[in-house]
Amino acid sequence: MVSGCSNKLCVDRSWCRARGYSMSDDKFSFVIYMIHACADKWDKTPSEVYKAIKESGCLDEYLIPFYDILHTQSTDFMVEDIAEYLRERGVSRI
Repeated sequence: MVSGCSNKLCVDRSWCRARGYSMSDDKFSFVIYMIHACADKWDKTPSEVYKAIKESGCLDEYLIPFYDILHTQSTDFMVEDIAEYLRERGVSRI
């Protein structure tokens, strides 16, 4: 967990800055929300979901760079879209 953060699961913002992404509070909140939405739908822990989306590239190649479009979609659509992203990269529904 990032120092001073009250979220149950945090993404280290320095990781994003090192890749040239600006991690605004809105993007950060969106990523955390989607991690928890996927965890709830898939009956997994947020940590398990975070690990899968980070290792698959979903976080830095999809969710963060395309936030402006993705955050306008429904939660159900996004959970299924993330699942499809993971499947296409050989990650089964964790």
